Order: sequence, then C-alpha cells, then structure tokens
Amino acid sequence: MKKAVILHAEIPENAPPDEKDTLIQAGAVAESLEKLGYEPLLVPFGLDLDGARARLSAIRPKFVFNLVEAVDGRDRFIHLAPALLDSMELPYTGSSTEALFLTSGKVLSKRLMRLFGLPTPSFVTAGMRPEEPFQPGPYIIKSVWDHASAGIGDDSIVSAESRKELLEHIARRAPRHCGGCFAEAYIDGREFNLSLLGGAEGPVVLPQAEILFRDYPPGKPRIVDYRAKWLEGSFEFENTPRSFDFPPSDGPLLSRLESLALACFEAFGMSGYARVDFRVDRDGGPWILEINANPCLSPDGGFAAAAGRAGLSYDGMIQRIIDRI
Repeated sequence: MKKAVILHAEIPENAPPDEKDTLIQAGAVAESLEKLGYEPLLVPFGLDLDGARARLSAIRPKFVFNLVEAVDGRDRFIHLAPALLDSMELPYTGSSTEALFLTSGKVLSKRLMRLFGLPTPSFVTAGMRPEEPFQPGPYIIKSVWDHASAGIGDDSIVSAESRKELLEHIARRAPRHCGGCFAEAYIDGREFNLSLLGGAEGPVVLPQAEILFRDYPPGKPRIVDYRAKWLEGSFEFENTPRSFDFPPSDGPLLSRLESLALACFEAFGMSGYARVDFRVDRDGGPWILEINANPCLSPDGGFAAAAGRAGLSYDGMIQRIIDRI
C-alpha cells in the first residue's frame, strides 16, 4: 500500500481548542486516505527540523498531506514545513512555501493586496511609517501572524480620534498577540467566507457562506471572535451559524465576491485549496479581511461544509486536494 504522511503541528496536552483542532483534522484526513487506498502515517512537526527530515526520509512517502498551521505554537513559522519538504523534493498538498508565507503575515498580505488592486480595509501598524492619512473611527486590533481569531474579543474593537490614540490601543493589546498586532479599520456589515478548491481547469469557488449574527444585542460587536469559533456553549458560538442560502438580490454581490476570491488565489500563487474572508459594508462594498492558504479541514468546519454543499463528500474533497499535488 502507498504510504502518505499527514504532517501536523506538535500539539501539547494543554493546548487551546484551536490548536487541538489540528488533531481532529489529522484524524479525519487519515481515515479518508485509508479509504482512498493509502497507508496514512501521522508525523508531528516542530522546530526539530533535522528530526523531521530523518523521520520523513525513513518513511519515504508517496506524498505529504500538509496540515501544519503553526510550529511551536507560532503561526509565523507556518512556512517551515513546506520549506523542508521542498528541500527534500517531497510532493505535498496545498500551497507553496512562498504562498503560505505571503498570506500568513496579515500586514504583508494587506500591502500586497493593495499592490494587486484588491480591496482591503485600511490599517495602522506600530513602528513603521504611516501607510496613508489617518481616518478617525472604529478599528479592530488583530494579531499580525496568529490566525483562528486568537486574542480577538469584544474589547478588540476600539475607537480612535488620532493615530497616537490608536497606537496606544495597539501597545496595550500587544502582549496578548504573539508576534505583535496592528489595527484594521472596522467594517460594520456582513461577513462571508469563500472556499476555493483546485480543479483540472483551475480553481473553483465552492458555495459562498455567510456568517450570521443571530440575536446579537445592540452594542455587541458583530465579529467572529475566538469564542464564536472555539468555545462551544458560549453565546457567540451558538449564535453565529453559517448560511448558504441567499435571496436573488444578493446575486451581483456573490458574483463580485467570487471574482475577488479567484483573483486572490491567482495573485498569491495559491494551489490545492484556500479560503478568503470578507466583510461587506453597509453600502454593499466588499473588503478582503484575510487569505488563508491552508484552511481548516475538520469535518464540521466551513471548508468541508462548502464542499458538501457543492455535492462533494469529505473523501471526494480529499481526493480533489490530492489530485492537485
């Protein structure tokens, strides 16, 4: 039987739920690969690159299914796994080292989006020259590198009347964000996730999903924060359902989102699969929040749900990803 390695981050026992989700993904992918005729072997990946190289060399897999989203708990090292695989000339799923690095650093990816003519909210960073004239108003404080809404809560939304005031907000919240944080103009509106899956004739956009903010009281920020993503039983988790149903009037907007998602996939040189997150303002204008070149593949996650909505089983989705190696 052909060997296939599932490479995933080393997960300590006391890891938070977003990190433990990696093991759920790895288990689901392993089960699927076995059904598809492979012998799946799970290999944890950490900062011991020589050890990882030795283990992979001993296995000699047909390919590696790359599920590494962070290394040593830090998302900024996501590119180390594909870089090692490149050096070993081992084929792997998903995007390249370059695409993963360029999309994981949010400030860098936003600068590149601007260069490519892709709409993304304005932002302010500490320690660097201003990107553009300051605009007073609400901002959301986000990690530069960490994903999965790590460190984001209701208090991440701040209001600032000056750049100095906003930089003070950034400095106060920096300790909760490993690798630093920045401020992004807060778009008060709707939130969408668009999943893309590679195909023989190029990537296709799976059915668009909107995150609904159900029964949110006045004054509570309508954001997909850490609680909404990971803390089962919380108000945020229970009241942010995913919807694939839209009225005909949303047709032009959905077409625009699809075009932008495909443009991101091409501009950043992604492959295999990806997800692009949007906010849509009150005037119907779309804004790209983040590009995820290695999105979650948990069976109950958004990517699998979009694939299912398109008529693909989980195993069929995994086969499509393997086909694009």
